[in-house]
Amino acid sequence: MFKGSMVALVTPFRNGKIDEKALRELVEFHIKNGTSALVPCGTTGESATLSYAEHDRVIELTVEYATGRIPVIAGTGSNSTEEAITLTKHAKSSGADASLQVSPYYNRPTQKGLYLHFKAIAEAVDIPIILYNIASRTGVNIEPDTMAKLSQVKGIIGVKEASGSLEQMARIRKACNKDFLLISGDDALTLPVMAIGGVGIISVVANIIPKDVADMCSAFAKGDLKKAEKLHYGMLDLVKAMFVETNPIPVKTAMGILKMCEAQMRLPLCEMLPENKDKLTKAMKEYDLI
Repeated sequence: MFKGSMVALVTPFRNGKIDEKALRELVEFHIKNGTSALVPCGTTGESATLSYAEHDRVIELTVEYATGRIPVIAGTGSNSTEEAITLTKHAKSSGADASLQVSPYYNRPTQKGLYLHFKAIAEAVDIPIILYNIASRTGVNIEPDTMAKLSQVKGIIGVKEASGSLEQMARIRKACNKDFLLISGDDALTLPVMAIGGVGIISVVANIIPKDVADMCSAFAKGDLKKAEKLHYGMLDLVKAMFVETNPIPVKTAMGILKMCEAQMRLPLCEMLPENKDKLTKAMKEYDLI
């Protein structure tokens, strides 16, 4: 159910508020172009600056607009265990198919604390949980041994791995039970991660090229490595441009250029530096997006 190209969905804003019309159009765009799951309210969805009411609303709308045609993996993580449980309970009641749980940020728990945090959420809410390991954002890494223990907890079904370390991902794949899903959290590593047993990507660049990311994942799954490699290398420069500044600044800027939604973000995220926007525009032109 959770494999292939899963998009880390942006939260479109207009005049500082959620643009519900644009969100509906984005959901339809992804369904039309082969995206296999929607992931609202993650890092790319600017969850850190959404109010509780907005966070709940985005998940509700995404589920409503998807109408069961595509799974919804709701970002409901927090550095407060009780808050994560509250958000996850709401996601379940809204009809989300799974929950994405980021490692607790800022308070930097120990490995024991990480285990107890995720275990408490899994025990409190009966919904499939995908962990989100991104130490560059959170300041703490879920070590492979801890991941192996978590893979034995009922309800915890996989991890979005954004450590950037293929060695760590291979160790996770080896240490965890065979049904535990390894999902790439780095667009540049999607193909290598699938080669070591990963099932797909929760993608940033799929916000603007969903069909190509979906086709790459599909080609690999079918054993067409030549096509998968061609797509992988073809999008590499565009992927690099997606992270020339902090995500989701570049991808939202690109979506604004493509008239997919307003290029609005909330402070402390702000407009791109002109020189970086030039790099982004150049990469988009070379990819024939503009």
